[in-house]
Amino acid sequence: MSLRHNYKNLKIWQIGIEIANDVSDILLEFPKHERFDLSSQISRCSVSIPCNIAEGSARTDKSFSHFIDISLGSSFELITQLIVAKNRKNINETIFNQLESKIEEFQRMTMSFQNGLK
Repeated sequence: MSLRHNYKNLKIWQIGIEIANDVSDILLEFPKHERFDLSSQISRCSVSIPCNIAEGSARTDKSFSHFIDISLGSSFELITQLIVAKNRKNINETIFNQLESKIEEFQRMTMSFQNGLK
């Protein structure tokens, strides 16, 4: 079976991987008491972003669009979780703003990509 989209060549997947890697680096600094709570949720959510793009890439465009919806949903969830982390002083304003900008760029590009599928 040939892939309908090569996810590794998709800019949205590449940015999703960057976001997951950036989040992983940030989580190393989280306090131990957050490891199994907020940081675990943040980690799963960030990894979900590129994973859903990869999984959907082998599907028809209509089905791929559904996986992109899930990926976008995870990106909005991730920003919310990062706001909670910032409010708890687990990440500082500068790091939050940098990551939020990257996630918002991902969201814009992904919505544009998705519109091209329909």
